[in-house]
Amino acid sequence: MNLLFLKEYIKDIRNVGAIAPSSRFLARKMVKSIDFDTAKVIIEYGPGTGVFTNEIAGRIKPDTTLIVIETNPIFYQKLCEKYESRKNIEIINASAADIHSLQKSRSLPAPDYIISGLPFAALPAHVSKKILRDTSKLLGNTGEFITFQYTLLKKPLLNSYFNSIVVSRELRNIPPAYILRCKQSE
Repeated sequence: MNLLFLKEYIKDIRNVGAIAPSSRFLARKMVKSIDFDTAKVIIEYGPGTGVFTNEIAGRIKPDTTLIVIETNPIFYQKLCEKYESRKNIEIINASAADIHSLQKSRSLPAPDYIISGLPFAALPAHVSKKILRDTSKLLGNTGEFITFQYTLLKKPLLNSYFNSIVVSRELRNIPPAYILRCKQSE
């Protein structure tokens, strides 16, 4: 799977954003704050090969829906194959930039959490802003956006859409990563 990830990175650096999948340590820390007992809808942006998806899928309740949005067709197909038997996991081949239209066209319920593996540092600024604006609106004042970045350069951008950000760090990842738990309080 790592060779597949590297190959896709070389083909599309801007959208893949890393040379290797996230570590299991980062995945565990990314989902640590999720209340799996009460979460009804979780959305994941940019799962790649599914490291975070695996952590979430192993913990969600049968009545929780996990919606996974992946733009890369190779990663999308692999995720579909892996989770085809899970009725509460929906894999969508689309861009997170389309979350607003996806939410309307598919009547997706408001999520409790949105987990993101998107490389905001590599995405065009207008795409990052659209994703964050639509994500903030979708989550409202009750949901939480959890993302990771390799630097804190995009924290001011995140602060434009979320007024509460808790930052932690995971060193057992290549490269080490910052986890940002973002909320929009009243």
